[in-house]
Amino acid sequence: MEPETSPVADADVRGQGGRGPGAGRSPGGAEGPCRSFLGSETLLVLALSLGASALSALISFIGSVTKPGGLKHQAATLNASHAPGRPWLDLAWQLFGIASALVPVALVAHFLLRERAGGLRAIGFDRQRPGFDLSRGVGLAAVIGGSGLLLYLGARAAGANLTVVPEALPEVWWKIPVLIASAVQNAVVEEVIVVGYLVRRLGQLGWAPMAVLAASAVLRGSYHLYQGIGGFFGNMVMGVIFVLLYRRWGRVGPLVAAHALIDIVAFLGYALLAGRVGWLPTA
Repeated sequence: MEPETSPVADADVRGQGGRGPGAGRSPGGAEGPCRSFLGSETLLVLALSLGASALSALISFIGSVTKPGGLKHQAATLNASHAPGRPWLDLAWQLFGIASALVPVALVAHFLLRERAGGLRAIGFDRQRPGFDLSRGVGLAAVIGGSGLLLYLGARAAGANLTVVPEALPEVWWKIPVLIASAVQNAVVEEVIVVGYLVRRLGQLGWAPMAVLAASAVLRGSYHLYQGIGGFFGNMVMGVIFVLLYRRWGRVGPLVAAHALIDIVAFLGYALLAGRVGWLPTA
């Protein structure tokens, strides 16, 4: 039986009180500027990634609630065409969007290497335990994905959510591969930054464990606000669960696997079922 905790998890929990490895040292080795340096670094990473997405989602939400008509009569499209009628140009834009979204993850890896923490291995995003990551990811995806769908349908019926359109791509040969790549990109960016990196950095900055948990969960909910109230609260609950499991397992690998599977099922499921079943809302 594989252990439920790892040395990475123990080190990360110790770091939450600001006393773990690297908590009192800056990259230059000085004690004094460490927290200031790490605080600025964290703000910059968020400003280039999910923090900016949260602000954009808030503006989008304000626009939706102030627009005449209910939220459920409006749509939020996740994977749309960027060049209708020009499939090769559209593909180029799709691949560019996926690749550029992963740049903040590379930046996080760079900062963790400078810290001499081993890069993304420090947060459990590596190939050391693929069986562990995949098995727990599949189980987690089944639980979160099923309950998330029910929550979305209920929130939309109550008028608290927009109609989410997971994909609106043209029927071309690259549609399915792009949707899968988009799902994996979403999973990697969100779990590496909003769980692994943010939990580690806020712990090193001296935040209390409950404050770290709340910050990560609220951030996750915030950049889903464009979907409506249901999207905010549903993803915030998911954020709480994911942080607790990260602390238990010491790895974001299972979270990335679960998130990728949830999005793949949502994207491909919508592509196959939209307009063919009565229970699935469409725009």
